[in-house]
Amino acid sequence: MTRIDATFARLRDQNRKAFVSYIMGGDPDFDTALAVMKGLPGAGVDVIELGVPFTDPMADGPTIQLAGQRALEGGMTLERTLEMVRLFRTEDTETPIVLMGYYNPIYNRGVDRFLADATQAGVDGLIVVDLPPEEDEELCLPAQAAGLNFIRLATPTTDDKRLPKVLQNTSGFVYYVSITGITGAAAAQAVDVGPEVARIKAATDLPVIVGFGISTPETAQAIASVADGCVVGSAIVKEIGAGKPVDEVLAFVAGLADGAHRG
Repeated sequence: MTRIDATFARLRDQNRKAFVSYIMGGDPDFDTALAVMKGLPGAGVDVIELGVPFTDPMADGPTIQLAGQRALEGGMTLERTLEMVRLFRTEDTETPIVLMGYYNPIYNRGVDRFLADATQAGVDGLIVVDLPPEEDEELCLPAQAAGLNFIRLATPTTDDKRLPKVLQNTSGFVYYVSITGITGAAAAQAVDVGPEVARIKAATDLPVIVGFGISTPETAQAIASVADGCVVGSAIVKEIGAGKPVDEVLAFVAGLADGAHRG
């Protein structure tokens, strides 16, 4: 059982919804990003998604694209992102960490080396948005063999014919993208999300976590009420990008987490 599996089992026993937060590794700089990351569990975050900066982030909206640019300009790399995980793990051995990004940096490092380094650092799962299920032998299956969850995205355009393919090697949880388009583009609506979550849950025993379009405690509560939890990324990254002090960023996160946990 991975840390992700254990976390969702505990939340299920407590009848609580999950709050997942996304930050970009190295944004606005290594030390600030690490300080935010270390503070997330205390702010109520159940699972941390840590972005790996990449030069061509096709699924990301302007907020996260700019965060990636800031990180890259500051010298952030895949290796430095793994170093963030290692340093986090010196103080926290329980909170799950999911690396989220694109396949190119992993491919350049070499899959075997990457998986060995990621597991050694303390990574628990991967979300690689540009690897479809048809390429599962490339990274998904080796990652699962190495003990990492491979988390797949489902979207409003994932129809009943496509859904079984998306789910077949997914583990940890299913990330449901609440809107069509890029991150940070529109507001999620529980009335639209609820039936889609129910459709996915009818096809899998995995938790379904909803992301994209959540930026307030009220929306977090509404979305979590129709799912197993929610993810917030762009809204948190926007606070970091605005130069807010770490304690203010964490206070903002705590409000979102409280909303999700009341869902």
